[in-house]
Amino acid sequence: MVNHHDTGYKELFSYPELVRQLMEGFAPPEVSAMMDFSTLTDHSGNYITPLFNEKFEDKVWSVEVDWEGVRQRVFVYLLLEFQSTVDHRLPIRMLHYVACFYDHLIKTKVTTARKGMPPIFPVVLYNGSKRWTAREDIYRMVRPEPPMFLRVYQPHLRYYLVNESAFTEDELAKRDTPLSGIFEVEKASKDVEALQGAVKRLAARIRAHPEKARLDEVITRWLKRHLKRLGAEAEQALEEINSLVEDHAMLAENLQTWAEKERQKGRQEGRQEGEEIGLQKGQRLAAMNLLKLGLLTDEQIAQTTGLSLTEVIALRSGQAH
Repeated sequence: MVNHHDTGYKELFSYPELVRQLMEGFAPPEVSAMMDFSTLTDHSGNYITPLFNEKFEDKVWSVEVDWEGVRQRVFVYLLLEFQSTVDHRLPIRMLHYVACFYDHLIKTKVTTARKGMPPIFPVVLYNGSKRWTAREDIYRMVRPEPPMFLRVYQPHLRYYLVNESAFTEDELAKRDTPLSGIFEVEKASKDVEALQGAVKRLAARIRAHPEKARLDEVITRWLKRHLKRLGAEAEQALEEINSLVEDHAMLAENLQTWAEKERQKGRQEGRQEGEEIGLQKGQRLAAMNLLKLGLLTDEQIAQTTGLSLTEVIALRSGQAH
């Protein structure tokens, strides 16, 4: 099932600037080079599908492209795939979604079956930490491979994967856009200190962008959602932050406070773990001494030392060897 938790990405990709950054920075260069981004048009909508009975977590844009002297409109179908596990049904889902979208174009009289369907560029944006293992063309799901004369009759639909976790810090830094900064923040989420640096770089990239005001507003909303999902200790102060660019000092202070609390928490957990290890060593040593005396049963030794009966039996077995 698609995870519909509010990532805020759907709002991010309601802005043509971020769609352009996705295409220019992460799509194949031969595809993005053909696109006239001044013609980007949003066609998004939530469609209930009979097969999966769910709302799409998607964005659909169209853009005009120039190819060998021919100018035509291409639809960019962006599926936001944010799940804890890889859904191996995705090629089937994508085929179904594209078919439903074509049906939507016919029903809304954008085209007709006689006129034909416009080309679609299916893109899957994945931000999970697990390695992507789903097949990228539904044809690859046909097993066993059919004989040659049947292959032409099998379904084909390939999607283009943008896997955030596959990009290194250097690769994201070279792109140097607000969107690559968002990806950096996502990748740094498990390290509060790395997150501080990523947020600082993101603010600088927004500040340098021509559409600074628009992007600052939407990315600030996304960042606040993101930090709340991480369980930031600064959550109560996040509502006071309305601009990542203007309120960066306040946000940096809150992140610093959170980082210090995380460090203290780590030190405390380390001490507790050390105490537990020391206690376990003491219990085992006491049990071994009692075993050497041979005065108590295993059950009595377990009760006296706090070890389990299984642990005491294991210690006795070790002595026997």
